[in-house]
Amino acid sequence: MSNAGTVRRTREMSKKYVRYKEGAELYSIGLTKFQALAKEAKSTIKIDNIVLVNCEKFEKFLETFSEY
Repeated sequence: MSNAGTVRRTREMSKKYVRYKEGAELYSIGLTKFQALAKEAKSTIKIDNIVLVNCEKFEKFLETFSEY
């Protein structure tokens, strides 16, 4: 099995939206830092008292910090 197939399958299984706590765990960063980055990326959606982060927008924003 190729790496491309594994990545594609993992991406299909991943969620499009996550809450702050889950996103911080997913990206291995602190909760406060994740909240700040998600807001800066304009990837948050607030529904009543729940904030969801669009992972696709967030990942595109993170890629802007790439050094290579």
